[in-house]
Amino acid sequence: MLLTTDAQAMLLLCSHLGLSNRPELKPLTLQEWNKLAQVLVTSELVRPGALLQTTRDDLQRVLHLEQGMSERVQLLLERGGALAIELERLESLGIWVLTRADRDYPACWRQRLKAAAPTVLFGAGERALLGQTGVAVVGSRNVEAEGLACAEFIGSACAKSGLVLVSGGARGADLVATEAALAGRGTAIGVLAHSLEKAIREPSVRAALVRGDLALVTPYAPDAGFSVGAAMGRNRLIYTLADYAVVIASDAGKGGTWAGATEALKAQWLPVFVLEGANIPEGNRQLLKKGGIALSISMLTPSLVLREWLQASAGEFEPPPVQTKLF
Repeated sequence: MLLTTDAQAMLLLCSHLGLSNRPELKPLTLQEWNKLAQVLVTSELVRPGALLQTTRDDLQRVLHLEQGMSERVQLLLERGGALAIELERLESLGIWVLTRADRDYPACWRQRLKAAAPTVLFGAGERALLGQTGVAVVGSRNVEAEGLACAEFIGSACAKSGLVLVSGGARGADLVATEAALAGRGTAIGVLAHSLEKAIREPSVRAALVRGDLALVTPYAPDAGFSVGAAMGRNRLIYTLADYAVVIASDAGKGGTWAGATEALKAQWLPVFVLEGANIPEGNRQLLKKGGIALSISMLTPSLVLREWLQASAGEFEPPPVQTKLF
């Protein structure tokens, strides 16, 4: 796996790779990395890769780090051998790595999340999909049959319109929409909150990855298990990776779908469409009141050209300003 020196430094500092035998040594948190990056860019070092050639004294002299932090940074940077072995293992599984310093890192995360964008991203499949026009489909895990039918329709419509289907890959609306998009020979992205290594072993997933129709990404360690905190944390990544969002079903005032949708509406990341109909959940009704754009169930007919309808219904949506910093 070929890495720039910037990416290598960021992986050493911000990931758990190669730390299995050093549980006492913790990688930098997102907040810690952002603070270090702000100092780094105004110093004589300028870029992360320059840290690979620094000594502990240099870190204290040039970056004015406290002794404890400079020692921690130096120890993290010294595990290059262990990192190389782990990267080789991941590459053998078909897993690649991107950092915020890489050109292929999703520009939409830089633009929308800015300093909150993940420093490191693990993925499998066609990473060029990360830069294409996409529709996020989200919904509670326990969705009624009508909602699942709508998710299937949106997935199929994305395939017909050449739109990438973006989801969290969870059972329910996410999975149904993704499967429909792939069945229609479309493309999809899954933003995972659970083990990427486990996900890519599924035969149908593996086949889609090999075809180039699917990309799976996660900001968490490739072997990480599922946690509620991780699931909640990746919600914003789903919305900010897409150009449009469709909420199939949401609880009112609680749950990941509600939290993600309300945050997206408040931040105005993208147009958020909300399924509307006689039997929709109360959460959908409240999201419509908060600024969601109504997508009526009665409109989901074969004559609907999804890309054109989304563009027309979104109106004059202004994207957030571009984040210029690379890391």
